[in-house]
Amino acid sequence: MRIDRVKLIAEMARRDMKVQELAEKATVSRATVTALRGGKSCNENSVLRVAQALGIPLESLLDDK
Repeated sequence: MRIDRVKLIAEMARRDMKVQELAEKATVSRATVTALRGGKSCNENSVLRVAQALGIPLESLLDDK
């Protein structure tokens, strides 16, 4: 599953959250968060955890393309 990297980076900036902080809160690896920020695809469960850790619905992170 691919998300919109710009939306992820914007949400992290709004919350002043670093990669390591988000990874710990979402219980995913730092590499997973870094991959998502880089536009890589990840499994749906990881993306869902990241969205929940940010307190936003999964749909708001999805790529609109």
